[in-house]
Amino acid sequence: MFHPQSLRTGLLLTLIFLSTPVAVFAHGGHGDEFQDKNTTNDAPSSLKVDSKTAQSLGLKIQPVTKRQLDIRLKTTGQIETLPNKKVELTAPVPGRVIKLLVQPGASVKAGQPVAVLASGELVELRVASREKRAEALASLKQAQADLELAQGNLELQKKIASSEIVQAQTEVTIAQEKYNRDKELTEQGALPERTLLESKAHLEVGKTQLVKAINQKEVIEAESQIKRAAASLEAAKTLLQLSDVTYRTRLQQIGTVADEQGLVIVRSPITGKVADREATIGQAFQDAGGKLMTIVNDSRVFATANIYEKDLQQVKLGQRVSVKVANLPNRTFIGRISQIGSVVEGEKRVVPVKAELDNSNGQLKSGLFAQLEIITDKTPTAILTIPTSAVVEANGKNLVYLQNGNAFDVIEVELGKTSGDLVQVKTGLFEGDLIVTQRALQLYAQSLRGGSKPSETHTEVKPNKEVSLTPLWLLAIGGILATIVAIAFGISRSKQKKVSN
Repeated sequence: MFHPQSLRTGLLLTLIFLSTPVAVFAHGGHGDEFQDKNTTNDAPSSLKVDSKTAQSLGLKIQPVTKRQLDIRLKTTGQIETLPNKKVELTAPVPGRVIKLLVQPGASVKAGQPVAVLASGELVELRVASREKRAEALASLKQAQADLELAQGNLELQKKIASSEIVQAQTEVTIAQEKYNRDKELTEQGALPERTLLESKAHLEVGKTQLVKAINQKEVIEAESQIKRAAASLEAAKTLLQLSDVTYRTRLQQIGTVADEQGLVIVRSPITGKVADREATIGQAFQDAGGKLMTIVNDSRVFATANIYEKDLQQVKLGQRVSVKVANLPNRTFIGRISQIGSVVEGEKRVVPVKAELDNSNGQLKSGLFAQLEIITDKTPTAILTIPTSAVVEANGKNLVYLQNGNAFDVIEVELGKTSGDLVQVKTGLFEGDLIVTQRALQLYAQSLRGGSKPSETHTEVKPNKEVSLTPLWLLAIGGILATIVAIAFGISRSKQKKVSN
C-alpha cells in the first residue's frame, strides 16, 4: 500500500523535472532555432508586424525559388563615347568669330548652324568672283543683243529675198513664154533666127536672176551672224558660271557655306549636344583648325573594360553585359559586347572589350567608372536563390526575415555565388519559404528601435552556435523514474514502520 506522503513526493519531483525550461523551435527545420541563453542579439529573433505597419514599411513578400543562375565574369572599366559620335568643330579657315549660335549643353541637329566666322581669304575670293560675274553678265547681255539683232536682220533679208524671188520667177515665166512663142514662129519661118536667140538669152538671164534671188548673199550673212551671236551668248553664260568657281571650290574644300555677305557658316555635322564651347565672340584664328566647340551624341555609349588573357575564351561577341556606375547605384544598364580587341596588350596581358549601351536618357557620362558583369553561361542545374535585397548584413551575419504568420523570424543564411540581383542560398532556407524581399533593412531598423516585442515562444540566441539542451522525451523518462523511486522509497518506509510496531 502506497503511503500518501510518498506519492506526493514523487509527483512533486516529476513536476520539477517537467517544469525545467526548454527551448522551442522558432521556425522548424532551418537549423538556427536554438539559442544560448547567455548570449543576446541586437535585434529580436521574431518581430510581430501588423498589416498597417507592414503596408507603411512597403514590405514585399516572395517565396524562395530555385532557378538557373547566370554565370558572370566580373570586371571594371569606364564609360566612353562612341568614336563616330563625338566631333570637335574647328575654324575651317583663318578668321574671326562673329556669332556663336548655341550655348554649352544645348541640343543641336545635323546641319544646324552653330557659329559664323569672317574670313579675309574668302572675302577676297568673293569680291573677285563678283567682279568676274559682273563682266560675264555684261558679255552675256551684249551677246543676247547681238543675237537679237542678227535674228532681226535675217528676217529682213528673208523678206527682201522673198520679194526678189517672186519678181525673178515672174520674169522667168514671161521670158519662157516669149521664147516658146518665138521658137514656134521661127520654125514656121515667120521670125528670123536672130529673134529666137534674143528670146533665149533673155530667158537665161531671168533664170540667173532667180537663182541669185534664191541664194541671196545677205540672207546667208544674216544666218552667219546669228550663229556667231549664239556662240557668243553661250560663251558669256559659261563665263558667268565660272565667275565664282574658285570661290565655290574653296568653300567645298573647307566643307562649309557662306551667306550673302561672304561670312562663313559653321554647321554641326551630327545630332547631339554641345559638350563644351571654347571659342568666344571676337576671337581670331591665325590658322585654320582653331577649336570652336565639341558636339557629342551620347544616346548610345560604350562600357569599356580590359579582360585578362586567361578569361578571354569565355567572352564572345553579342554576349549580354550588365553595367553599374557609382552615381546610380540602384540602376543596372544592359548591353551587348560589340567589340573585342584583336591584340593582347601590356604586361598585364589584357584585351579591351566594349559593350554598347542605350543612353537615351543621358544618365551615363563619358569617363564614369563602371562595374561590368559579362554573362558567359548558366549554372547547369537550378539552385536555391533569393534577391540580394532580401539580405540584411548585421554583425558579420547575413540575415533574412522569414514570414511566420503575422510575425517575421530572423533567419541566418549562408550565401553562395551572386548573379546580378540574385544570390545563392546554401543553408538556412527552403524552397517555398516566404521571405521579405523589399524593405528588409527597414524592418531590421524597426526591430532595433523596439517597435515590437519578441515572441514569447522564441529565446534570443546567437545563430549557428551549438548548445546542450535536454530533449523532452528524456525529461519525461526522468520524471517517471523519479516517481518510481519515490514510491519505492515510500513502500520501504512503510515496511520499516510495521517492523518497528
